Amino acid sequence: MNAPEKPAVPTEPHVMHTYGRLPIALSHGKGCWVWDTAGRRYLDGLGGIAVNTLGHGHPKLVPALQDQIAKLIHCSNYYFVPLREELAAMLAEFSGMDTVFYCNSGLEANEGALKIARKYGHDRGNHNPEVIVFEGAFHGRSIATLSATANPRIQAGFGPLVEGFVRVPLNDIAAVEAALKAHPNVTAVFLETIQGEGGINPATIQFLKDLRRVCDAHDILLMLDEVQCGIGRTGKWFAHQWADIVPDVMPLAKGLGSGVPIGAVVCGPKASTVLRPGDHGTTFGGNPLAMRAGVETLKIMVEDGLMANAATVGAALTDGLRRELAGVGGVTEIRGQGLMIGIELDRPCGVLLGQAADAGLLISVTADKVIRLVPPLILSEDEAAQIVAILCPLIKAFLAKS
Repeated sequence: MNAPEKPAVPTEPHVMHTYGRLPIALSHGKGCWVWDTAGRRYLDGLGGIAVNTLGHGHPKLVPALQDQIAKLIHCSNYYFVPLREELAAMLAEFSGMDTVFYCNSGLEANEGALKIARKYGHDRGNHNPEVIVFEGAFHGRSIATLSATANPRIQAGFGPLVEGFVRVPLNDIAAVEAALKAHPNVTAVFLETIQGEGGINPATIQFLKDLRRVCDAHDILLMLDEVQCGIGRTGKWFAHQWADIVPDVMPLAKGLGSGVPIGAVVCGPKASTVLRPGDHGTTFGGNPLAMRAGVETLKIMVEDGLMANAATVGAALTDGLRRELAGVGGVTEIRGQGLMIGIELDRPCGVLLGQAADAGLLISVTADKVIRLVPPLILSEDEAAQIVAILCPLIKAFLAKS
């Protein structure tokens, strides 16, 4: 009997080649599982890169979106959208902040934050405002957010970069204070509470507290990028809440819409009125479909206790990884919080993406050496155990051979 033929590798001859894709075409999903067009099933440990908060085909989200699509998808920002205020009020309540600007992605949210930082300076007579950013940062791929990002590889070929950024090491408050002395035009400090693309590198609780103190002392903005680590992923609404602080500006995106594109810039009192009519805008931002997705996502998270689940299941997943990889040579560190976990190896490990997919698990590798797990917040302890059972033998075999 002849063995079944392997399905043809998907191709996209008319799609610009800007991604290195695995030879998999996904067709549908349910919960924390997805299937490809050949019928193979995968446990989703990537969650669309921290996007699919509620997993796939959620029984509460799907009918809500279907209802909204039948009513109104888009109407422009010339008009009021009741859902826009409903979502903003929820974000204000959960964050302790005041106002929201809506856009469509994390990049756009970070771009909006940078415009606020500059306008904040100009409004105070500072016509050459600068922003402190950090080593290991990733804020997006527009020219401005690329300039704020710390990865020379993705900056290459796109110069000249935007000026006005002062880069310092993460978790080094002395370096921040020295930069403020050397650069009196600084108007904001801008960082990811947990660096995602940089390798799952958390800002420490003490560092966040110190930043809040220093920003207050200098009357500058504390801007915390929660695009990847926010919306319950760490077990609180926003990762900085573990430090019991409130930022002045907080960009959000990814998990806020459970897969529907949405971005938001949430502002506290110091930044809420910086942007006035005509200062900033977007065609699609705040559209009714995205707003419904955001409202329903947050409601379902509350109803289903998904923040507590992220904390509990995330701890179980981390404990399982540490138990199975304890003493394994080449495993540098396992870190993160809740369902945002990085496994750092001592060598590049991009090959594990394909190996894990072949074994039925979707993951990513970031910063060359860090296996990243950011699954849906509905992940169960049994599914967490399956991730450990699939991934750890692959890591051990890879380290033993390479």
